[in-house]
Amino acid sequence: MFGLRRFGIKLGLDTIGSILKDLGNPQERFACIHVAGTNGKGSIASAIASILFTSGYKTGLYTSPHLVKFNERILINNKAISDKKFIASYNAVKNADYGSREPTFFEFATAMALYEFGKEGVEWAVMETGMGGRLDATNIINPEISIISNIALEHQSYLGNTIAQIAGEKAGIIKKSIPVVSGVRQKSAKDVIKNIAAKHSAPLYFLGDDFQIRKTQKETFSYFGLEKEWHNMHSGLPGEHQIDNAAIVLAVCEILVSKGLSLPLSKIREGLLNTQWPGRLEIVCQSPIVILDGAHNLVAAKMLADYLSENMAGKKITLVVGILDDKPYEDMLRCLIPVCSRVILSQPEIDRSLSPDKLYSVAKKIASDISIIPDVGEAVTHAVDTALPDEVVCIAGSLFVVGEAKKVL
Repeated sequence: MFGLRRFGIKLGLDTIGSILKDLGNPQERFACIHVAGTNGKGSIASAIASILFTSGYKTGLYTSPHLVKFNERILINNKAISDKKFIASYNAVKNADYGSREPTFFEFATAMALYEFGKEGVEWAVMETGMGGRLDATNIINPEISIISNIALEHQSYLGNTIAQIAGEKAGIIKKSIPVVSGVRQKSAKDVIKNIAAKHSAPLYFLGDDFQIRKTQKETFSYFGLEKEWHNMHSGLPGEHQIDNAAIVLAVCEILVSKGLSLPLSKIREGLLNTQWPGRLEIVCQSPIVILDGAHNLVAAKMLADYLSENMAGKKITLVVGILDDKPYEDMLRCLIPVCSRVILSQPEIDRSLSPDKLYSVAKKIASDISIIPDVGEAVTHAVDTALPDEVVCIAGSLFVVGEAKKVL
């Protein structure tokens, strides 16, 4: 499967459509929720899946990328599929009719997930887009609700150079008469989404306009919804930004309840609290404190820097960082390095990663204690071995760095 990456990224629905048609259109056998956005879409998707599962529904969750093992991308009832089921799904897709070209890695993976969900009889599947929305392979589904978490500049060579252009691509998941929930804040993006939703007669609900939150203490908040008002709600995921994500999840729950789903408030609370989303502000050790956070774009890097400033103030922080070549690495480093005392520059194995020497040319202007250890595993081991028990090691810059760190840890 990894060999399919040589085909690169090709946006469009013809190939995935051919495969699924040959497999009997498994995506039509269950209800779907579709999640797009720049940041937070994985957290939102995993929280919705957790609530649906907690409420008694057989639930599929499809996300990307994986951190350690491919199976993490395809979950049923919060558990990754087995190797045996993985191989069966792989063979089913491999033997399907692709149409005019070979599928890309992501198209193949998406077809596997939908085939597996259909075969296993899930009632609900929560599907996270890979890139954009309009031409993303996941857009083959017909969801019950569409979600656009937020929008920032990303993947510009594929999605466009402005917030409005990227909003147009993300809003491509909007379907006729299907409700849309969004956390988008920028006026230019909101205008684009409003226009596309209006064309499709799709009800549209914005965080801040149609539903609100009020933070009461760390990770606890009140939700003032479309019709409901829920107090003392608690996000199971750390970070202030997760409260915005949780608000979007709760708005989705309200809409699902209005469609006739049984989602008791006690189950919503429990599912939200028990949400797990590895590699995002994940603390895996306490002495020293070791934090894993993908922080794979500028917005996420700012969120991580804010979290470290607020929650790790006064502690010496070692940053192990590697970044991919399509990211604004200079700005990301300018966010992260000032809150850290020591920096170790590294490079994940993926071919799109930047060399540590390129990162060093920026880092040396911001920090003095910088070293280069290209192998992520060696960089992480060195950082942890040389940190004192009351210090912090933060591993960030890419989910591929986090994945390699997880293997070592």
